[in-house]
Amino acid sequence: MRIVIYSLIYLLMVNSLVAQDVTGSWSGTLDVKGTRLRVVFNVTETEKGYASTMDSPDQGVKGIPVKSTQLKGSVITFEVPMAGISYEGFHKDSVIVGTFTQHNQDFPLTLTKKLTKEHVVSRPQEPKEPYPYTSEEITFKNEKAGIALAGTLTIPKVKGTFPVVILISGSGPQNRDEELMGHKPFLVLSDYLTRNGIAVLRYDDRGVGGSTGDFGSATSADFATDVESGITYLKSRHELPIDAIGLVGHSEGGLIAPMVATGSKKVDFMVLMAGSGIRGDKLLLLQEELIERVLGTPEPEIKRMLETNRKLFDAIVKSNDDTALKAELRGVLEGESEIKVPDGMTKEAYVDAQINQFTSPWVTYFLRYDPTRTLGKVKCPVLAINGSKDLQVPPKENLSAIQSAVQKGGNTNVTIKEFKDLNHLFQEAQTGSPLEYSVIEQTMAPIVLKEVAAWIKEWNK
Repeated sequence: MRIVIYSLIYLLMVNSLVAQDVTGSWSGTLDVKGTRLRVVFNVTETEKGYASTMDSPDQGVKGIPVKSTQLKGSVITFEVPMAGISYEGFHKDSVIVGTFTQHNQDFPLTLTKKLTKEHVVSRPQEPKEPYPYTSEEITFKNEKAGIALAGTLTIPKVKGTFPVVILISGSGPQNRDEELMGHKPFLVLSDYLTRNGIAVLRYDDRGVGGSTGDFGSATSADFATDVESGITYLKSRHELPIDAIGLVGHSEGGLIAPMVATGSKKVDFMVLMAGSGIRGDKLLLLQEELIERVLGTPEPEIKRMLETNRKLFDAIVKSNDDTALKAELRGVLEGESEIKVPDGMTKEAYVDAQINQFTSPWVTYFLRYDPTRTLGKVKCPVLAINGSKDLQVPPKENLSAIQSAVQKGGNTNVTIKEFKDLNHLFQEAQTGSPLEYSVIEQTMAPIVLKEVAAWIKEWNK
């Protein structure tokens, strides 16, 4: 399974080295299907040998642990097995010439000791202070989980009452700006909404930034209690002229919002931005197929990957016995004839790592969760939007499922809209590939910002 990080998923992206100092930062640029991505390996020497971390500056990712750094003669190798990444290179004339491999796809990569020139990424939509509204740094407690969540509440300077929305981030640990791939979607969205008379509460996920708690042990259902705590906090701000509370969820946040709305009479409306409408296992298989295809993975390889993951997912969905499940997963993985074990790692250790990943609380919950059952209980107005080039939560399958589920529950106040040529982050995109996210200057298409604000204001008249 390819591991991509933006919601569940990471797309990253020696004469004799014995006689030379290989410590320091080695930088080069990958060319992946026309997209150029910088890669940096930071090497240090310890008592036990060499240790490294990997950065992907253009994707805003730093400090990725490198499990194995090996130096044999003039050859150096780096292994990042959980991301399916390896690099092997030969030192010659003060550079390392080698091959970067991710999930059996090879890309030439030359590394130099002198860092590639830093590039300041243009993000023209990010707001700059002073803001024409009030911005408060706040903290609220999730009593049920025993944690504190830190965030920002932006309040419009308008006469009379106003609605407020809570922003719910996608999968993976996110800060209050939902910062990923060099973008800050929630900063841009909150700024636009507040300038248009809508207050916004956005917060760091548990265990991120100023928030306490353990992100790694939590599921979507746990994250829903964080949102509920945000609603309780807003209700406690009696001095604010709030006349309605809504939820705006992106990706996994669009899965969480209905959970909260059905369990609370305090949610007046919700916006699902690339929210899923199909069970988690089916979504991930569809996502994998579309992304691998746009990346140019050969069809036989895609078929093999899907067959393996389908077996794994089916076992997880059907199982109610953790011990038996792990044994079944081991059988599937060990029976995979083309499994690639990273250098310096035994097959058994690699299989163990995969099993631990697939049986983590978040993954098992997500794979088993069917959002249609919850959507059928939603009674508040719903706006569900998606981009036509979204490969992570494809619009055709998910928008129709959301609409059908909500309406079957007797709620006819549901609006569905698909935006042409927008990707999962609602950027104007060429292919929809996650590799494009970081190189696109636009953080969120203006048409989406306008649509969300207009729908909320129209509903709140």
